[in-house]
Amino acid sequence: MTTAPSDRRPLKARGARLFQRIASFLANLGVTPNQISVASVVCAAAGAAALLAGGWYLILAAACIQARLLCNLFDGMVAVEHGKATPLGAVYNEFPDRIADSVLLVAAGYAVALPSLGWLAALAAALTAYVRVFGASCGLPHDFGGPMAKQHRMAVLTACAIATPLLPFGIQPLLAGLAVIAALSLVTCATRTLRLCKQLKQGRPS
Repeated sequence: MTTAPSDRRPLKARGARLFQRIASFLANLGVTPNQISVASVVCAAAGAAALLAGGWYLILAAACIQARLLCNLFDGMVAVEHGKATPLGAVYNEFPDRIADSVLLVAAGYAVALPSLGWLAALAAALTAYVRVFGASCGLPHDFGGPMAKQHRMAVLTACAIATPLLPFGIQPLLAGLAVIAALSLVTCATRTLRLCKQLKQGRPS
């Protein structure tokens, strides 16, 4: 992974001492940021399998979703803070994220017996990233704004995966959460596009 400061999602977690120590440990161990990025897809695949299994496996799904996010955190920290960036880093920074998002959201759709909703959420999530990257291609800073950016999508999916087996039968937090993710991801596409157009009119690109 290789990124400029403006390419990085602002995360307070990077300043946490525990995470800094883990990133340092991974770097000293010789783990590359690209390997960590690929590991995020493995975590997402495991989470998707747990979502499809249903029941109490949804707790495992939630853990896998968070593990995926930790991989997304550590690949950047190892690349930037520990000087392990590679020429192909930009590819590994984006492509595994899109795969991980899609695998989890599509699996959630099948888990609630509404595959079309899962595919819609996955498409909307990919479009939010497309708008962000397109803005950057126009010379603008990456727009990581919400209301349903990646960390928000995964937070909703995690919370709903945990809540589903805990609540009485008939209540489907996972279904509701997936609908919220799909709807607000489309809103995010619109808000990012509007901000992009406004900045272009103001002559912001370099």
